[in-house]
Amino acid sequence: MIAHSSKPLLPAEADRFGRELDAVRARVLADLGQRDVDHIRGVVRLVRYGDVAGRALLHAGVDPLTFALGVAMLGGAKILENMEIGHNVMHGQYDWTGDPELDSQRYEWDMVADEDHWRRSHNAEHHVFTNILGRDRDIGYTFLRVSAAQPWHPLHVFQPAAAVALALLFQWGIALHDVHLDESLAGRQSFAALRRRAAPVLRKAGWQLAKDYLVFPAVALWNAPRVALGNLLANGVRNLWAFAIIFCGHFPEGVRLYDPEQTRDERRGDWYLRQLHGSANITARRAFHVLSGHLSYQIEHHLFPDLPAARYPEIAAQVQEICARYGQAYNTGRFSAQFASVARLLVRNAFPAVAPRWFTRSVARVLLRARPPGRARAHAPAVTAPAEASAASA
Repeated sequence: MIAHSSKPLLPAEADRFGRELDAVRARVLADLGQRDVDHIRGVVRLVRYGDVAGRALLHAGVDPLTFALGVAMLGGAKILENMEIGHNVMHGQYDWTGDPELDSQRYEWDMVADEDHWRRSHNAEHHVFTNILGRDRDIGYTFLRVSAAQPWHPLHVFQPAAAVALALLFQWGIALHDVHLDESLAGRQSFAALRRRAAPVLRKAGWQLAKDYLVFPAVALWNAPRVALGNLLANGVRNLWAFAIIFCGHFPEGVRLYDPEQTRDERRGDWYLRQLHGSANITARRAFHVLSGHLSYQIEHHLFPDLPAARYPEIAAQVQEICARYGQAYNTGRFSAQFASVARLLVRNAFPAVAPRWFTRSVARVLLRARPPGRARAHAPAVTAPAEASAASA
């Protein structure tokens, strides 16, 4: 992982840093054109072909090989549709084309999350208040503790298992994110408001469930169970991949969280610095970047969320050069290293930095009860005097 400590910048230096990044953005905007359209159109075609081929293999096949290929192709199509098309289109990256199919406000993606909810919670909240405690609900998705700066609660000890569950059901985590269920449970949102927020999610989720587990299986007739299982696994593959990419871009070691007071008088350059220090990249080959929706360039995405993501590889070299001149950390590393870092942080932050006495006593009791019988006597003398035995048991 490449992530050295950053040099504190004076206000004038931060302003110059921001102006240099503004210039990078302006150059890309001036150069947008046909190659950007060709790229996204090519991905749209690839998704359509992959979806049709995957479903055909699931519907018409009878053997394990065609089932595995069908799941892989359908899962790959869902990944590309969600990440390289849906996520990027709904950021407004292609609004300049005037193409209705690439309109950020009209695009509908292939997952249970409601598009309007996502645009609000992701574009208007996460990308504005990135990594500000209490403002960015994407920090741990409101229930995972990803930093010691977050308060610890006893339920956090279960967060490694909760993270695995979230990974398997990630599209549902995204769908429920803007419902604010946690606020209703805490009494900060009425249950009437919760019902209103949940209504569009239930409609979208109902359609997705009907499509994947009723309509397509019904079309397959006798192959209905195979198709339903294939759709379930394809959705699972998409969920696991999206979880891994997004968590590697937001929560590995070296990513910084901010107190609201630190951002009170934030200027443009300071906003860029917060995006830089609140993100991390993944070093990989081109196919990996496309399959991740170019979110493997999470730093560039947070700096320039409305620029076509396929431009991030060329932007990254310029960003790194600017960061080096201003002494700013640029957090990047292999996928395995970043993912291992995320896993370590999730486990480490499941426990308080300084455990309260009741917690350490409870853990000690559990460990003592779990000790295999007879282990304590394994090296005891063959013959023990009654008095010694009483003392030992005491």
